[in-house]
Amino acid sequence: MLKKLLIANRGEIAIRIAQGAAELGLGTVGIHSGDDASSLHTRRVDESVALEYTGVIGISGRHRGAVYFTAASEPLIGLLQTFGETDHGTATQADLVGEIANTIAGNARKFFGSEFLISVPIVLRGQLDEITLPRHMKTVVIPIQWRRWRCYLLVSIHKNPGLLEEVLHRRRA
Repeated sequence: MLKKLLIANRGEIAIRIAQGAAELGLGTVGIHSGDDASSLHTRRVDESVALEYTGVIGISGRHRGAVYFTAASEPLIGLLQTFGETDHGTATQADLVGEIANTIAGNARKFFGSEFLISVPIVLRGQLDEITLPRHMKTVVIPIQWRRWRCYLLVSIHKNPGLLEEVLHRRRA
């Protein structure tokens, strides 16, 4: 059963979605850029998470879609400190978010094989006006809680029917 709704819109649309979710008894998590932290729509949700960096990896070949990893500056700086990095600047944070998305997509490529093609990372910074995912693609949103910070992994893939079974069959053989 759905318990929380992730709202990735801003302004009036986000407010209306939050109101509708509240009427249905659903919790809400609103994601926003650091610039929108004091905006009205961030105060109308149960939980508000600032996301400033998004790494995107395109998927092509026998599958189509994308892997997105999005995070605020604070958890990225925390990870950099954990890794012993001394440079915590915006370029290093952008590199990190792109590398995380790339590593996740690369691991999927190891599973699915050479026909699972991935792009180089594209890193977006700040509030995204819109990311539209085709409706025929299943999108999974995975919240990642680390210490007091939250990040999100989004995987949107249109699978080629039968490919997963083929890969599993090859691995068993």
